[in-house]
Amino acid sequence: MGPPDISGEVTGRLNTPEVLQATESTHPNYWAMHSKSLLCTANVDNITFGTGLQVYRSAILPAIEAAETEVILVTCFWARSSTLDDLNDSLRKLSANAQRNGTTIRVRLCFSSSSVWQKLSQSSSLNGHVWPQTQWRSYLGLPSSDELQGLDLEVKSIFQLPFSVMHPKFVVIDRKRVLLPSCNVSWEDWFEGCVDLHGPAVQQFVRFWQFFWASGGDQQVILSPSSSGTARPPATGVPSPIDVLCFRSLEARAVPAMFVPSPHHRFNLPWLTSERPPPTPLNIYLLTLFARAERDIYIQTPNLTSTVVLSELLSALKRGVDVTIVTSRRLMRLEQIVTAGTTTERCVGNFIRRYEDFLERHKTTPAGDLEAGLMPQRTGRLIIRYYEARVASDPDTIEPVQSHLKLTLVDGRIAVFGSGNMDRASWHTSQELGLALTSEALVGEVWQGLSMAMEGRSTTVYDDG
Repeated sequence: MGPPDISGEVTGRLNTPEVLQATESTHPNYWAMHSKSLLCTANVDNITFGTGLQVYRSAILPAIEAAETEVILVTCFWARSSTLDDLNDSLRKLSANAQRNGTTIRVRLCFSSSSVWQKLSQSSSLNGHVWPQTQWRSYLGLPSSDELQGLDLEVKSIFQLPFSVMHPKFVVIDRKRVLLPSCNVSWEDWFEGCVDLHGPAVQQFVRFWQFFWASGGDQQVILSPSSSGTARPPATGVPSPIDVLCFRSLEARAVPAMFVPSPHHRFNLPWLTSERPPPTPLNIYLLTLFARAERDIYIQTPNLTSTVVLSELLSALKRGVDVTIVTSRRLMRLEQIVTAGTTTERCVGNFIRRYEDFLERHKTTPAGDLEAGLMPQRTGRLIIRYYEARVASDPDTIEPVQSHLKLTLVDGRIAVFGSGNMDRASWHTSQELGLALTSEALVGEVWQGLSMAMEGRSTTVYDDG
């Protein structure tokens, strides 16, 4: 069976006076009075698993090089790296293609964090900082404007002190196609994923970009119907198995979807603020999804420090729902301590203790209480795994050393992709973006691809089965 379509329940909650009042002070909040506008469909073409560099080389950069009118690239972290070097080469190729065809291609590069200097020196205004051409090469590692004469290029960064990053990652090609990766333009060899889709959902990403990232003139730009239609964009090639850990063609059409953004909020010390996260579309959707799960929940997240997530997962286990968590050990620990006042390892240990306490109480529950429904007949099975890199037999093989994938699968029917982690920073502070897709066939294909890519890359730290 699986959970019912929860989109109606979520949009209804978004329309309550309490949530509308909380949304008034956030930006963007264009959906506040029209929550059903977040509903859409998506044609999901494929999913790729690999390192960030592999994802960019095999999926994102070929799509950029094939662009005809516009590229919008939004990422959180921007760092000098092999990924940036390859992106630069693709921008040069794109510029050359445009000049050859006598056109100019609009390119918008958006990021939040590149260095301590950048975060301390730029304004915290949500208008952001548009980088002058004279700083492209020296500060950002981009080609000079002389090398990109076929492009109408703008580079913009937005960051709010002290820790409010804009965390989404997505790439829009010609307003026809979206690639939704978990990786940044950065150097880390982490386990990542990327979904490639087209159809009506693309306009959700464009709209979000226009309301938050776009500069004055770009906010009004509307491409012609022939450029922004929902027809499938041209294919850019299929990665070979050598290029990535797993590439899986999905061919899922008209999948019911909900675009679930989460505006940023100013950072507050975790011990001085409420444990309840802001009522954003993403937070409300995930909490509703956990509460409505009937069979199983699978979560893969870099960090796990959100107390509300852990409480909801414990409630699901008490209802008899199986829960599997795959996370990383010792990943960005300083960031966890600063933003959450704790670490993933401590939260995992505490979660296991709370679950075992419940199991002990369940074992001693009188049979009459079980039969009366005062306690569930069956408790959910808890499995927790830490990501563990394989030992590479080939020294030239790039092996992901940590997992940075953000993916939630529920009851074999609903998948939530995007930028949000299951940590306090994502749930309380940073801007996030997600896309929830409802399709048993799609989730089955995603699970098979993920299982193949993750084979031999995790170690079980708890399993009560």
